Amino acid sequence: MTYLRNAWYVAAWDSEVRADAPLQRRILDEAVVLFRDADGVAQAVSGVCPHRHASLGMGRVADGVLHCGYHGLGFDGSGACVHNPFGAPAKTMRLTRYPVVERFAAIWIWMGDAEQADPAMIGDFACNDPADNAVGQGYLRVEASYELEIDNILDLSHIQFLHPTTLGSGQVSNAKYEWSQEGEAIWSKRDVFGEIMTEGLAQAMGMAPGTPSDRWIHTRWTAPANMVIWAGAVPAGRPQSEGRATPTGHFFTPETATSSHYFYSIAFPRAMGPQAQAIADAQVEFLSAPFREEDLPMLEEQQRNLNGQSLREAKLGWLPGDAAGARARNMLYALIDAEQGHGAP
Repeated sequence: MTYLRNAWYVAAWDSEVRADAPLQRRILDEAVVLFRDADGVAQAVSGVCPHRHASLGMGRVADGVLHCGYHGLGFDGSGACVHNPFGAPAKTMRLTRYPVVERFAAIWIWMGDAEQADPAMIGDFACNDPADNAVGQGYLRVEASYELEIDNILDLSHIQFLHPTTLGSGQVSNAKYEWSQEGEAIWSKRDVFGEIMTEGLAQAMGMAPGTPSDRWIHTRWTAPANMVIWAGAVPAGRPQSEGRATPTGHFFTPETATSSHYFYSIAFPRAMGPQAQAIADAQVEFLSAPFREEDLPMLEEQQRNLNGQSLREAKLGWLPGDAAGARARNMLYALIDAEQGHGAP
C-alpha cells in the first residue's frame, strides 16, 4: 500500500513512551521503536537491529541508550551505535532516525523526508494541550485500514444503528446534516433535535436522563487521518451557546494496509479543578466500550469483506452522509499521488 509519508502521524500517547523500556510499533509497514533519551526527550528509530535483525522492542533502555536484547548493541536517539559489549562501537551499524515532536499529549512521527519535517505542519489540536486540559487517553489496535476509520468517524449516522444502547438514539437519522471544506480541513456536522439519549450518554453529556435534548456532533478532519469531534447538548429548544462542546480526539495511524492504530481521547479544562483528570479518565473509559465492542468488530468485518481491495479500488454505494468521508479520502489520495509524482493535489 502507498501511504502519505511527508505528514505527521501519532505514534503514541506521551504516557506510553518511557525512559526505562522501549515501545515497538509498526507504522506505515515499518518497524519503529520509541524511547526517551537521558534528558527525557522522546526518540524514534527503526526497530530492527542491523546485526541479526532482532526486534529492538525486545531489548531495554538504560541511561537513554536503546540496547538490543540479542547481543547487547546500544543505540542512541540519532540511530548511532554507541555501545558494543565486545569492543568499540560498530560505526557501520546504524538505525534510521525518525523526526518526532511531543505535542498535544502525543508523540508525533514523520515517516518521510526528514528535511521536510516541519512541526508547524502538525494541526491545531490545542484541545489536547495538557497544560490547559486534562486528557483521557485510549488506544486500540484495529485489524482494518485507516481509510475505513476515516469514513467511520466522518459519517456518524451509524451511531443510531451500531451504538443504539450506548452512543445513539432513534432520532439520529432525522438529524440536520451538512458538510463543508475549509482550506485543508473537512467538516461533517450533525445536529439532532428533541433527542432522548441513552441514560449513560445523557449523564455523560450533562443532560437529565429521559428528557428531550438538542445534541450536536461536529467533526473536523485533516490529512492524513487526524480528527476531532466537538459534541455537546442542551435542553431541547435552547441555543447551543448555552452548552459546552467537549472535544474527543480520533487519530488513525496505518500499521499495515489492513490494520491501524487508533488513538482516542477526551479532554476537560483543568480549570474544573483537581477532579478534571479523573473525569477525563472515566469518560474515555465510557467511550472505550462501544469503540472496542461495536466499532471494532464492524470495521474488521468490513476489511475482510474487501477481499484484499483497498477502499480506493472498491465500488461503494452512496448515501448523503458519505459526502464528507468521500471528499476527505479524495483529498488524501491526491496528496499521495502528488507525493508519488502522479499529479498535483
